[in-house]
This record gives sequence, C-alpha cells and structure tokens, in this order.
Amino acid sequence: MWLSLLSALWAAPPELAIIHAHLLPIEGEEVVDGTVLVGEGKILALGTAVVVPPGTPTLDAKGQYLMPGIIDVHSHMGVYPWPGGSGVEDGNEMVEPFTPRVWAGDSFDPEDPAIPRARAGGVTTVQILPGSGNLIGGRSAILKLRPSRSIEPMLLRGAPPGIKMAIGENPKRVYKDDKDDDQLMTRMGEYAAFRDKFQETREYVSAKAKNSSLPRDTDLEVLADVLAGKIRVNLHCYRSLDILAFFRIADEFGFKVATLHHALEAYKVRDVVAAHGTGIATWPDWWGFKQESWDGIPWNATLVSSAGVPVALHSDSADVLQRMYLEAAKMVRYGMTEQDALEAITLDPARLLGIDDKVGSLKVGKDADLVLFRRHPLDVYTLVEHSWIDGKTVYDRAVDGEPSGRR
Repeated sequence: MWLSLLSALWAAPPELAIIHAHLLPIEGEEVVDGTVLVGEGKILALGTAVVVPPGTPTLDAKGQYLMPGIIDVHSHMGVYPWPGGSGVEDGNEMVEPFTPRVWAGDSFDPEDPAIPRARAGGVTTVQILPGSGNLIGGRSAILKLRPSRSIEPMLLRGAPPGIKMAIGENPKRVYKDDKDDDQLMTRMGEYAAFRDKFQETREYVSAKAKNSSLPRDTDLEVLADVLAGKIRVNLHCYRSLDILAFFRIADEFGFKVATLHHALEAYKVRDVVAAHGTGIATWPDWWGFKQESWDGIPWNATLVSSAGVPVALHSDSADVLQRMYLEAAKMVRYGMTEQDALEAITLDPARLLGIDDKVGSLKVGKDADLVLFRRHPLDVYTLVEHSWIDGKTVYDRAVDGEPSGRR
C-alpha cells in the first residue's frame, strides 16, 4: 500500500488535499474521517492513513461529505438552452423519422446558463441527447461540464459513442399528419419502419463489403456501427409493450439496447430487461403527463433495481438537473437503500455510458470529479459546498454564492 502511494506521489505530486471529510466512495466502505489527495486531474490516494506532503494546498472538510461527481445520462441542456424560444431550440431535427447522421454536439451551446447551475448542484458529467421527435434522432455527446467557450474541451475523450432512438407517442405525434410518410400513425408503422431501416442497413453493409467504391450513405454508416455494437443505443420509451416490441427488433438484428430512458413501465417486465443486460434511466416520481405515462409508479426504479438491472436517475430537465441528489433521496422513501440511491446518480450512470473506468466512484486512478456537501447528500437540507472536475474547482459556494445569485 505504502509503496503504491509513494510511487503515485512521485509520478504526480498532489495539487490538493481534502482532509477530515466523510467519504462516500460508492465502491467500498464509507470513511468517517478521511483524506483524498488529488493531482494531475486524478485521485492519487484516499483513506484514513493518507500522508499529506508538506506544502500541499489543503481544504478542511470536517463535518462535510465528499462523493464522486453526479452523472446525468439524459440531458438536453445546451441544445435547448435558457432562455427558451424557437430560435435556440436545436434538439430535434424533425425533417424525417431517421436522422442518425446528426450529432447533438453540433447544436450544443456552452454558454447555456443551466451549465453553471448544474455544477452548483454537483453535476460533473452529462450525456446530451437529441430529442424524441424522431424514431432515430441522432448521436449523443458525453461531456464534462468544464467551463469553456466551445464544446471541444468539454468532450469526455474515450467515452463510447451513443445514439438516441424513440418509440411511442412522440414520433407518432410528430409524423401522424405527414402525408409523405404515412407509416407512422401507429406503433405498427413505427416498428415496420425500424425493421425496414435496419434491413436496409444490413444490405448496405453487405454491398459495401463486396464493392467498397459504392457511394457512402452517412445515415447507414452510423446504423452499421449500431448493428456492430460500436454505438450505445439510448431508447426513449414508456410502456412495457414498447419495451418488449423493441427488444424483439434488437434481437432480430443482433444489437443491444444499452439504456431504456424514462421506462416508466419497466417494473412490469423487469425480468426481460435484466435478461437483455439493459439498464434504465428514469425519474423517481414523474407520471401522468401523457397517456403512455399513466402507469408510472414511484417504486419503478426500486423494483427494477431489485432484479439486478442498473438504474440511473435522470433529469431530462435543466431545472431538475440542479438537485439530482434530492431526486436520489426520494428513492429511499420508495425502498432503495441509501447506497443504491447514491449509486443511481454516480456509478450506475457511469456504467450505462461505459465510462465507469474514469468516473462514478472515489477510487485511486479515477478522474478527480468530486462534490462536497454540507450535510449527507440525501439530507433534504443539504447544500453543495464545492464541485471539482479533473481536480479543478468548478463551483465554490464561498466564492460563487447561491446558483440564483442570492447568498
């Protein structure tokens, strides 16, 4: 242990020591009076026996709680920035049901006022998704909320690419009056369209293998990577019948669904979700806002988690994004353990995004994305005191004040 610590310190002298904190590592046991050393953007050491080298900048966090930065797998921040209006609504390219060629990052506005407010709520990593107006709406962008005037420095390098698909009411609502594409008035039409598109992709891949000089189709190139398992599928859905129907299509064409988003009726088919190795991203208690959400129950996440399915809580809202830790607290009321509730905003989202080797827990070698709370993060009276991304301060309540501008 000491040899590994000394070698880590030699390779990267610590730039910050957080001492006397109550550590919530997510992976591993809580540490009541612990220290975390940070250097070169990474966690160098943590525990009760950590030696702080002389001269290291030190933050005394006595009585406060330190945990990994919060991760939101479903955000439209930056593509629907504040203040809202048609001039800045850039999340849905609803010109045709299939637009896999588009990338949410091209719409992302790094000056969205929601971003610093998210950091003030302890959120450090987000997946920015296109909207759910199309059957396939486009590719996602996985970002760290580093202050930046452009998206490039915010990209989480090495994160697996993702894509947004949607079924049910939303695409039906968009395309039901489209005379050029009358397939999408019903779920029958939606699923027929998916099968046609994936079959077209298969045929394209086969033809390209035989003749590489064939014209390139950017949409089908993206979907070829989906079928090859190179792009993670994020599926907007609500009803159990839609979950089962889309699994039939995924099985037929040999690809996996990484995450079911919203998935308010996943509790009805949680055994099937588990068997497919799929996770869900959902709200604690949103329901009833449209017909396909009528059977949502606040025990959904707990029941699905009890089946061994990774469960992430998501925001789908720049407002909710500011208090994800309170969303997690609600789940304790509905049967989750505190550990599972915290995991639902940290490690499980990281797993669903394929970035759990980098973020999601306090662990030596992982990125120093950290959030310090005044009280336990599931305490309704708690507040975020400090947020770090890659070991750099991105929010300090003592300096920045309340997110609203009030102390």
